[in-house]
Amino acid sequence: MNTPISIKDKKEFIRWFLRNYQLKRRESVWILNYLINHENLLERVHFIREARYCPRGIVISTFCSEEAPFRFYKNHIVTTDAEKSFHDIRLNRKDPVYIQLNFKNANQSASYVAVLEDNPYLPDDYFITKKDRLAAKDMLEKSIYHTQKQRLQEGIDLALDNRDQSSFDRLIKELRELEDRFAQVK
Repeated sequence: MNTPISIKDKKEFIRWFLRNYQLKRRESVWILNYLINHENLLERVHFIREARYCPRGIVISTFCSEEAPFRFYKNHIVTTDAEKSFHDIRLNRKDPVYIQLNFKNANQSASYVAVLEDNPYLPDDYFITKKDRLAAKDMLEKSIYHTQKQRLQEGIDLALDNRDQSSFDRLIKELRELEDRFAQVK
C-alpha cells in the first residue's frame, strides 16, 4: 500500500521537474503549473508509471525522452490535445489524475521516485514478459507430452500383459505419432 504523498512534496517535485527539464509541449508546463496552484487538485494527482492503464491518465515527455510529447487517456480514449485534458482536469476536480513523466533516467531520479506511487490499474499480467510466456508454454507442452507418453506406455504394458495384439499395435502407433509431434514442436 502506498503512503500518501504530501501536497508539499508534490509541489516541490513539480517545481524541480520544471526547472530541470524542457517539455516537448508548452501546454504540459501550463497543466503542471495549474496543478501547483490548486492544492485541492494536486491532492488527487498521483505520479505513476504506465498512465495508459488509468481511467484518467496523462503522459508528459521532455525533449530528452524519445516518447510521444503528450497523451491524455480517459476511459480508454486517447488524445494528444493537451487543452482537452486541461479542461477535463478543471471540470472534474474530484476525480484522481494519474501522471506519467517521461524523461532521461527517470527510473534513477530520487526526486521522481520520492513522489512515484504504485499504479493500481496495471493488469495482473503486466510484469510477465514474452520470455516468461514462452518458458511457461514450453513447460506446459513438455508436461502434456510426458503425461500422454506415460499413459500410452502404461497401456502398452497392459496390452502386453493381456496379450492383446490389436491394442498393442494401436498404442505403439499413437506413441510414435506423439513422439513425432513433440519432435516437430522442438
